[in-house]
Amino acid sequence: MSQNNAIQEVAATLAAEPKSLDVLDQLLKPEVQQSLTILVDNLPKLAEMVTAMTKAYDFAQNIATDKVLINDFAHGIGEFVKPVQEKAKDIAAAAIEAGERSQAEAGTTIGLFGILRMLKDPEVQKTLRFAQAFLNVLAERKN
Repeated sequence: MSQNNAIQEVAATLAAEPKSLDVLDQLLKPEVQQSLTILVDNLPKLAEMVTAMTKAYDFAQNIATDKVLINDFAHGIGEFVKPVQEKAKDIAAAAIEAGERSQAEAGTTIGLFGILRMLKDPEVQKTLRFAQAFLNVLAERKN
């Protein structure tokens, strides 16, 4: 209760000033006094938390403003994305070329013997094996 008495003494000292009446009224409330006591008891922990947050903020600020780090990061992302981008361009070019070829051969029909010849193509075989494996995985996951 010595903290309570100290708070009451401070309140009595401030009572002489009319502007401080609102503060005095607040300080005399038991729940405010209890909250202040809890804050005072936890000041070492609060100071430790504020110090840690300040260090984290400073670190983040240094990273965010470091031009060399930002350039290195952008370069690294570019090196990672470049092969994927080139592969996507190759696939898109192949799809466009295949579309053009199929348009050019639109008048011809593919018969049974044409399909049998296509089945011998290694790329068709590779695609069919992939499709079969994909369908097997889907069936396994469904069950």
